[in-house]
Amino acid sequence: METKDAPLGEALWTQHSVLVVDDEPGMVSFLQRALASRCGVVDVAQSVEAAEPMLRRRLYDLIVLDIALPGRSGIEWLHQLREEGFAGDVVLMTAYADLDTAIDALRAGASDFLLKPFSLAQVLNAMQRCFERSSLLRENFILRREIREKVPGIEGVIGHSPAMQAACDRIKRIAPTPATVLLSGESGTGKEVAARALHRMSPRSKGPFVPVNCAAIAAELIESELFGHVRGAYTGAQQSREGLFYYARGGTLFLDEISEMPAAAQAKLLRVLEERRVRPVGSEQEIPVDVRVIAATNRDLKREVAEQRFRQDLYYRLQVVEVELPPLRERPEDLPLLVEHFTSLLAPYLDVPRLKLDGRTLARMAAYDWPGNVRELKNFVERSLILGWFDLGPEPKAADLPAGTSDETLEAVEKRHILAVLAACNGNKSEAGRRLGVSRKTLDRKCHAWGVADAH
Repeated sequence: METKDAPLGEALWTQHSVLVVDDEPGMVSFLQRALASRCGVVDVAQSVEAAEPMLRRRLYDLIVLDIALPGRSGIEWLHQLREEGFAGDVVLMTAYADLDTAIDALRAGASDFLLKPFSLAQVLNAMQRCFERSSLLRENFILRREIREKVPGIEGVIGHSPAMQAACDRIKRIAPTPATVLLSGESGTGKEVAARALHRMSPRSKGPFVPVNCAAIAAELIESELFGHVRGAYTGAQQSREGLFYYARGGTLFLDEISEMPAAAQAKLLRVLEERRVRPVGSEQEIPVDVRVIAATNRDLKREVAEQRFRQDLYYRLQVVEVELPPLRERPEDLPLLVEHFTSLLAPYLDVPRLKLDGRTLARMAAYDWPGNVRELKNFVERSLILGWFDLGPEPKAADLPAGTSDETLEAVEKRHILAVLAACNGNKSEAGRRLGVSRKTLDRKCHAWGVADAH
């Protein structure tokens, strides 16, 4: 089928599974041949009784269902499906249509209606309408999920420090590729922001971005949440449900805190990454999925592997490309940009006046470790806006601060403060870095830029 006949694109058609139920062998053969090269899965049955066990084994996106069947009619079965929670599309077919039949079909929950005999173009157009509708429903599901979970935060990667620019350059380089990405870094460094940037700059940008916090899902439910389940798969599974891999088709699935995933789910995830197919819990068949996976962790996965808390084969499969996001204490140059961004974002939201940073406040902020990183800084800015001043805690003694004027630039204040600490440490950069909360490498880079002679 040409792409122009399918606005969703041929690739998305191949991800859909279809069940055809009709007692006419000629119609079943015609539809199976016509759809086999277009859809990922096409199964057929010649009665409701034959179709029911198939539906328990697989999650179908679409059922093409004849009304007049031996035993239960198509409309009777459709009523039952909707009562049991089947959310997929159903296209009804009949050779004996009248107004009452059409009304019954709509009331039963039919997505479309075909009058026999019909052409291939008619059935493809009906399926196209269903796939477009299901795509919109999927997008709405993801949007509602994001709105429910989203908190105010930066929408793009912000920072001009060398450490942040290095991470950004790496993101730009790998975003257009289909490679699996592992984002590492301390909690609060902006791993989800980086994942969204990877998605926006990728060929999948028009598809959904589905974030999943692995630590927030109960261990016994995570497989069902990710891969879906069929009705009766476990106690309480009263209806089939698609997993988040299904909803992320054509887009990106972001697995945050991947180190918290249980071992059984890790094994299943490895299989999905290698075969690009998911098997819902309780199902005997697999569903093809076209999803890019981005994983994130604030733990040392190498250590987790060494201590047998994380699968080694999954670690190597996830770490095709790794991007490490620097902690805020190693990029104090970015503080003014981040404070300005959060102020612009939060002041109108809180309906409070903006605050202006002075050199002394910036110096104190640059000297702080920020263990919560950018997330902590955002909370700090929000609290300060509410209070009406930058709440940095008790003012340090005058002897603890280098002398200077409040209208100095951040760079001048930072340089003076770092050099003062270096002098107090007799030029020992390792000790100075410990006191400042920055790495020796960061101090080396700054001293080189300022033309300061090498210390020890």
